[in-house]
Amino acid sequence: MSSGVDDAVVEAELKRRLRRWRAGSVALFAFALFVTGAVSHRSGAWNHASVTGPHLVRLKVTGVIGSDVSRWTKALSKAEKEPSVKGLLLDIDSPGGSVTGGEELHDAIERFAKSKPVVTTMSGVGASAGYMIALPSKRIFAERSTLTGSIGVIMESPDVSGLLGKIGVNVDELVSGPLKGQPSMVKPISPEGRVMLQGVVSNLFDQFVAMVVAGRHMPEDKVRSLADGRPYTGQQAVALGLIDSLGNRDDARDWLAKTCGLKAEPDVVTIGQAVRRFSFRRRLIGLFGGAVMSWSGLNLDEFLPQDSERLDGAVSIWKP
Repeated sequence: MSSGVDDAVVEAELKRRLRRWRAGSVALFAFALFVTGAVSHRSGAWNHASVTGPHLVRLKVTGVIGSDVSRWTKALSKAEKEPSVKGLLLDIDSPGGSVTGGEELHDAIERFAKSKPVVTTMSGVGASAGYMIALPSKRIFAERSTLTGSIGVIMESPDVSGLLGKIGVNVDELVSGPLKGQPSMVKPISPEGRVMLQGVVSNLFDQFVAMVVAGRHMPEDKVRSLADGRPYTGQQAVALGLIDSLGNRDDARDWLAKTCGLKAEPDVVTIGQAVRRFSFRRRLIGLFGGAVMSWSGLNLDEFLPQDSERLDGAVSIWKP
């Protein structure tokens, strides 16, 4: 009788140990996955030591340009100082975005262009701030159907005061001066506030126009006649002098290689790439839920929060 009890106790203990071992193994594997992801993020940075001989670097700017462009500007600064880097291929597919981000990236590319040639290639769209960052280039290529230009600045502020009034909600604002609360979501812009904000937008627009004048070597009056916010196709932009040539990425690369005195198909290294940082929770969900989701025909990314770039203040973006 006691032997049966002893066997049951031993079996229960073995089961507990097995559960602990399994739990520990899963935790260890999840931790290893997390560490591997962190290492892969660091290794995503460009390492010029892995490339031998003269070569070109490519900076890909896709999507909306946010206010934080530090990963791009840092990569440009590093490439500028590397003797084996002979030129920059700027690959743009962006409708624009933050005025501040566009300006910072423009200035970083301009600094690079002072010591090494830069060529820009545009695919689907290179408009507003996406066009701004191309201006320091020695030559700009685009497809015939590329949408570019859209030179201008926008400042938007939603006004929900009418809706709040309908539901009986009043919001009091205490401000240090009559223009401090402008613009506001809870009250219309005052006439004085509209004049002030229009002055800000006009000044930012003047800065954009000055970049186009300097980058495209065009008279200011001609630039202003083109800078009413409208986009142009690549074919139209060539005729207007906003870009230089119709062509694709290969055409831009070949032109840059020839300009830099490199071989016909030079080595090109992409810099400034973003590697998504997954949270520990996302890693665990991905580890254990990915297979189940795939079996059910669903996409795990649709059920997890994505990284987003928030745009505040003045923007230079083409919005169809």
